[in-house]
Amino acid sequence: MAVYNLCMDLPAAEMSKRRTDVSDLMQNELARMYSACRLPGFVGLCFWLVTASVALAGPVPAPPQLAANSWVLQDHQSGKLIAEHNADERAEPASLTKMLTMYVVMAELAAGKITLDDQVLVSEKAWKMPGSRMFIEVDTQVSVIELIKGVIIQSGNDASVALAEHVAGDETAFSDLMNQYAQRIGLQGSHFVNASGLPDPEHYTTARDMAILANALIRDFPDHYSLHAQKEFVYNGITQYNRNKLLWQDVTVDGLKTGHTQAAGYCLVASAQREGMRLVSVLMGAKSERERTRQSRALLAYGFRFYETHRLYQAGKSIRDMRAWKGVSETVSLGLNEDLFVTIPRGQYKQLQPRMEVAKNLQAPLIRGDVHGKLKVSFDGAMVLERDLVILETVEKGGLWRQATDSLRMMLE
Repeated sequence: MAVYNLCMDLPAAEMSKRRTDVSDLMQNELARMYSACRLPGFVGLCFWLVTASVALAGPVPAPPQLAANSWVLQDHQSGKLIAEHNADERAEPASLTKMLTMYVVMAELAAGKITLDDQVLVSEKAWKMPGSRMFIEVDTQVSVIELIKGVIIQSGNDASVALAEHVAGDETAFSDLMNQYAQRIGLQGSHFVNASGLPDPEHYTTARDMAILANALIRDFPDHYSLHAQKEFVYNGITQYNRNKLLWQDVTVDGLKTGHTQAAGYCLVASAQREGMRLVSVLMGAKSERERTRQSRALLAYGFRFYETHRLYQAGKSIRDMRAWKGVSETVSLGLNEDLFVTIPRGQYKQLQPRMEVAKNLQAPLIRGDVHGKLKVSFDGAMVLERDLVILETVEKGGLWRQATDSLRMMLE
């Protein structure tokens, strides 16, 4: 097994981003020096240099402690959990349930089983649903796309049931479908018995599962994700506003879902994207609507302030070209099946060290997709990531002459 240390040059976009961060911090520290460091020139300058260096690459403070039952802050691209508290504690999801309702509907759309233009006949059960409503009328027909907006923007319980009945025949069958999809995307602490989130002893989730679900929605259905940023929706002459107040307070926030019942408290799953870095926050059991907004904003601010995410390698791109012994081609490229992202404390990119472990002699046939090594990434001396290295293009066996000469060369090396 050969080991290769890899050199990573910071991409131009990352360099630009870093310069912006440094510039902002330098301006802040200059202001501090002027107002707080009226010492003799050299001493004052030394004090500023020390405080500036701490701000740029100092220790990361502990995450904010929030007045809520559980929470999670996660980077969408790398999957790193930046902060968590009682992440696996069972909780009532309330209307956060509708994220899974939407996941199932989007999956059925993608599979061609329903269409956005389908007309849905509103049942009496859907029409009579209590709680938040879209105000659809019994025995009328409403398009799937309007019902989707009614669920995402207005949090309509009536729209959720109407969609469930359209997809699966009735809400019970739809709930079975919800649990199947939940298992498929990795929700290990959840169980669902309805499409709206009305309370039931067998209807539960965790903050970790809600983060997994939010990431799946963003990743798997990007074409429809923009609906989560829509602030209002008018149906039947009634204008209703998105309950996610962060949409009005932070232009980088573009989703996702609020929830509230007396037992669940005030819940919010939020997502924001700044300079290519996307974070997902989950807050369960806050004491008020105002507090769930304020505390979710604090979680996101902490993540963006103290962490940064880098794409180290792109899927399908060569990380290293190796000698392909006895093949029709003399070299073969090794790379990754998926983009590789890493989330680290800000200003500490140079602490990353990637290395490859690969068999010394790669011999044809080498089949595209086959695993032939490991990529390991350490940060500050500790291993943080490990991924399979795969063959990026098939290399067939060469002719008899190539095989014979390469056999001789291998013996001499």
